Amino acid sequence: MCMGDGLVARVLRCSLLLLCVEPLLALRRGCEFSITHSNSLYNFSLAAPSRKYPHGVMSEDGFYKIAVNESLLLYQLCDQMIFNHDQPRCLNCQGCGGPLHCGMQCSALVSENIGGYFVCTTIGQASNVNISLIDRSNPEKGVIVKMFSIGPKENCSLSVSVFCDSTKVQVYNSLTMSGSCDYATKLRHPCGCAKVTSRHRKGLGWFGTLLIIVLCPFGGYLFIGTIYRYFFLKIHGAQAIPNLGFWCSLPQRARTLLRSLVRRLQGFSRDGRGSYAPVRDDRDFYRPASY
Repeated sequence: MCMGDGLVARVLRCSLLLLCVEPLLALRRGCEFSITHSNSLYNFSLAAPSRKYPHGVMSEDGFYKIAVNESLLLYQLCDQMIFNHDQPRCLNCQGCGGPLHCGMQCSALVSENIGGYFVCTTIGQASNVNISLIDRSNPEKGVIVKMFSIGPKENCSLSVSVFCDSTKVQVYNSLTMSGSCDYATKLRHPCGCAKVTSRHRKGLGWFGTLLIIVLCPFGGYLFIGTIYRYFFLKIHGAQAIPNLGFWCSLPQRARTLLRSLVRRLQGFSRDGRGSYAPVRDDRDFYRPASY
């Protein structure tokens, strides 16, 4: 009984662990993007770890920070923000963790000084992410990660242009706003570079298609003819194959045709050599000798 209780407890712990980890894995899978362009496959894995960047495109501090005039933008890519320091203190943070955990239940937050008070606006959730190319004609340029937040009064968004740069990470201290609650910024990161895989053309081609067109009717003819001769004409064995004598004579006919072709080619070659053979002049026998 005790062993059974221990097994049940372990199963419950594993189930709870999977339930906790699955949302995180789903967020990481949301930062993958693939597209085919010019017969090549471009794969973007923004959250994939590397030797130099073990957290992928995500900030090791738990958030990116941009301060422009009286506005402060805090965001994280592919995950929710984590604050071990400099946690935002602002009003109206109910959509992103509340006053005690402000900024820790969303992916993007804007804090603005309004009348001497800092007011927060949630502009992105990790569960609402859309990825597209910066330049459709040049996928190697990078991608745009756009996150959304659906609020009771208005819907907000943050678009982060992740430019491909295989050498360094650069966070631009720029923030643009369009509409009432749509923000945009940019950064350069090696994770913005795609892994390119060439996709060679696969298929039968014209010769394979022609071969199928020829062989399919031929196979159907043999199959239907054999069935008809076997069941209706009561012809059994190899003789049930229609026109068996003709098919058996094909190798001999092919050899005969090949020999005839070889003889003709040999005859043409002899005629060619004879036309250029030297001609003997009989007058050489009667030419007087000179002493």
